[in-house]
Amino acid sequence: MALVEIDNLTISFDGHAAVSGLSLSIEKGESFGIIGESGSGKSLTALAIAGLLPDNAEISGSIRFEGAALPADERAMARLRGRHFGMVFQEPMTALNPLMKIGDQIEEAADLSQSGADIAALIAEVGLLPDHAGRFPHQLSGGQRQRAMIAMALASAPDLLIADEPTSALDTITQALVLDLIAEICARRGMTLLFISHDMRAVAALCSRIGVMRAGQLVETGDTQAVLRAPKAEYTRKLVAASRMERRAADRPRGGPLLEVEQVSRDYGQGGFWPWGRTTLRAVNAVSFTIAQGECVALVGPSGCGKTTLARMIVGLDNASAGRMRLDGQAYRGRDLPPLLRAGLSLMFQDPFSSFDPRMKIGQSLAEPLHLLGALPRAERETRLREAIMSVGLDPAMLERYPHEFSGGQRQRLAIARAMVTRPRLVVLDEPVSALDVSVRGEVLDLLARLQAEHGLTFLIISHDLDMVAAMADRVLVMEAGRIVEEGKPADLFANPQHALTRALMAARLPDVA
Repeated sequence: MALVEIDNLTISFDGHAAVSGLSLSIEKGESFGIIGESGSGKSLTALAIAGLLPDNAEISGSIRFEGAALPADERAMARLRGRHFGMVFQEPMTALNPLMKIGDQIEEAADLSQSGADIAALIAEVGLLPDHAGRFPHQLSGGQRQRAMIAMALASAPDLLIADEPTSALDTITQALVLDLIAEICARRGMTLLFISHDMRAVAALCSRIGVMRAGQLVETGDTQAVLRAPKAEYTRKLVAASRMERRAADRPRGGPLLEVEQVSRDYGQGGFWPWGRTTLRAVNAVSFTIAQGECVALVGPSGCGKTTLARMIVGLDNASAGRMRLDGQAYRGRDLPPLLRAGLSLMFQDPFSSFDPRMKIGQSLAEPLHLLGALPRAERETRLREAIMSVGLDPAMLERYPHEFSGGQRQRLAIARAMVTRPRLVVLDEPVSALDVSVRGEVLDLLARLQAEHGLTFLIISHDLDMVAAMADRVLVMEAGRIVEEGKPADLFANPQHALTRALMAARLPDVA
């Protein structure tokens, strides 16, 4: 018997259909995945099942749970949701209450559902330690926070677990651990899973049956392996093809050393205001490496290993506690990087939407780094802006628009344009495609490869996406606990990893969907 039955569901906002004529069923104990790009209606479908759509949503069609229609009364729906549904959201840091300890939040979920769940047993079931219950969300790692979210979802002993992009913000090793945890818990409890993601590899690893959505419509559904190995819909074929990253790096001319990092360390004080109670955390520990002009180097490692801290020092946003860096032969420790030299460095952030001021036009945002070059004539300023936005394949007329008027892929192109406006020699890319749909990732990587070839750029890529690293990098540095533990060419390093962390990263790598 089907646990969830959806018949001709349409969800509209102001007369515009976001989900149109959707029909599907999910059997008891089944792991069902919904894949599709941003805006395809995946999350809206899940919210409709849970009765959590916005008040301005216009709904037609029917949703049945265990053979009965979802109650129209909100109080009755809340009781059904609390006792039978569990939800795991994409970003646990925003879903968890920052003012409540983890154990209290899990206990609250159990109390509201009146399940009588054993909190200590739940914490142990998701792989957390007993003392984690007494910590606040900011005191846990990303993987630990997601485990806490899973424990909260399990507190009501639900029949249906809805997981909406639960691993997209996690590093490779943590992603594999969380996927294994969800699969093991669902199998042991006989629980039905609705798994929503744009990561086809994650869906293929976890789900026995999938549905593919595009623009609010279900374009294909069936057994996971059958759909991914022999897709019938043209759109599914495009997604499968886009999930395979082809190597873009080529034999490019290299110059002398552009960036030299010499025994750089970064320490942070912990333990409160009084100096006698403070301890020191070494986030970066005696790191040394060199990047040649025209080279593309990738820095990989698990969350918290010090990758972003190191990048912030390289681009002059933080100071090294020890050691020094050299850019084109000039030594600096971080924030003492002179403005004109800093103009030769650019940093591209992970999330293109949050890195743009929503109140500023794109032209104003792109022009911000130009202050490093001093007072430029108006004509040169406008020329640089036009050149930057045209170099990423966009129309200069878009400079008058605001960030919310662009798609995710366009915003990432604009982030690249902002990085290019000072005509830098070294660009640091922090997770450049992790926030993008699979079909857009290839376009952005092609764009980066073209810009590097045309302008002789040097790239330092920070990522936990090993497929992207293999496609782009000339050399890979593996970082663990603030140290570089292994380096080499991607093909050699991934085929024959020597360090335990590199072997763990390769073991956690999800297999190709086809």
